[in-house]
Amino acid sequence: MKKRLQVFISSTYVDLIEERQAAVSAVLKSGHIPAGMELFTAGDRSQLEIIKRWIDESDVYMLILGGRYGSVEAESGVSYTELEYNYALEVGKPLFAVVIDDNALEDKVKDSGRSVIETERPSELKLFREKVLTNMSSFFEDLKDIRLCVMESLPEIAASRHLSGWVSGNEVPDTKGLVDEISKLNADIAKLVQENASLSIKLSKNTNVSSKEEFDDLTKILKTIEINIPSKIVNGNEGFTNNLYEIFNNVHESLVTGVTNQSQQHESVSFLYHNVCPKLQIHGLVQNEKVASVRWRRFSITTKGQDFLVYIAKKKLKSE
Repeated sequence: MKKRLQVFISSTYVDLIEERQAAVSAVLKSGHIPAGMELFTAGDRSQLEIIKRWIDESDVYMLILGGRYGSVEAESGVSYTELEYNYALEVGKPLFAVVIDDNALEDKVKDSGRSVIETERPSELKLFREKVLTNMSSFFEDLKDIRLCVMESLPEIAASRHLSGWVSGNEVPDTKGLVDEISKLNADIAKLVQENASLSIKLSKNTNVSSKEEFDDLTKILKTIEINIPSKIVNGNEGFTNNLYEIFNNVHESLVTGVTNQSQQHESVSFLYHNVCPKLQIHGLVQNEKVASVRWRRFSITTKGQDFLVYIAKKKLKSE
């Protein structure tokens, strides 16, 4: 989309009518929009506030500085033209200036008289001119130089700054289809979020709660798994065989505190870690985990294992 920049053109009024018109013409030929002095007459503080709003709403500020300092604001003693320029600097508005060449000013005096030069505040004009020349500026001798400066400066500013500008309504793409598609996607996302929350609740219920039927089946399975317990585990007595259900019930206190593979521990603990716990892990009753800050690992009872212990305890109470 081609953006049309709004250019605020500032200058003293009577002495620079032709120069200002040359700038307006060049801005228009560049495809942009001029605004500024033709709308206002300097000399009123409230008028300055209106001009500031126009500067705020414009994309670029342009100053044409001739041989006059211009009308002065009574309270500050600063000309309205310089106040406008200072405000553009203050708000960081992209700006450029064209300043009349000394020889061109002499020719202008010969043609138009001394009304085009500053006689009351020449020192203020000199300081203002020096300030302007420290920023983006160039000299002009005739109207052609002003037009050329506009044609060269605006493309450079447009390329180096991200400016709002104006865009023709015909060039603005129709976004209704895109808005409708975004609305549809948002609705789909909301639906998926709701379904995901529902599934999470169901999954949580299924994983955290075991039914009596499940524990009944688990009891039967564990009772069919026989484990040979060697004599060294029972302090020299003869070895024997026991089922996994009874072993789990007998050693559950050790499982609650955790069984590790730490070296130099009793044979019974090592047997429990290497022979019993892996079989209990298959059924989700214990889990193997890394112990923080040490080299060994640990088997500890799971939530399902704790629930199974509660199931066993309740079953004992009923049978007594």
